[in-house]
Amino acid sequence: MIHVDFPFRIDGRGRTALAGEDAHLRNLIEQVLFTTPGERVNRPTFGSGLLQLVFAPNSDVLAGVVETTVRAALQQHLADLVEVQAVSVKSEDGRLDVTVQYVVRRTQNVAVAQFSRRVG
Repeated sequence: MIHVDFPFRIDGRGRTALAGEDAHLRNLIEQVLFTTPGERVNRPTFGSGLLQLVFAPNSDVLAGVVETTVRAALQQHLADLVEVQAVSVKSEDGRLDVTVQYVVRRTQNVAVAQFSRRVG
């Protein structure tokens, strides 16, 4: 199945850029991670709130909260597509690094997606 790529862009042919199934799943995970709940009008609970948590004082407790929050958001919004196995979140020098290991339910393939975002 072919999906519209994220973020939306025009490809070299002047058409809407498309993404295959693996890239689409990665794009969906990225959207859940970096969307703040309430940001989408018709889906007010969509997102993880991850970007709000990175400004809290760093501690082991915060790391556990972030991992649990991200895992719960991914399970809530993408449970029919992926099974989350592990989540790792690091915040250093104004950059947020997130690694998600998951199983694609349709194929049972294990995949790892890494995301990096400047914050602040």
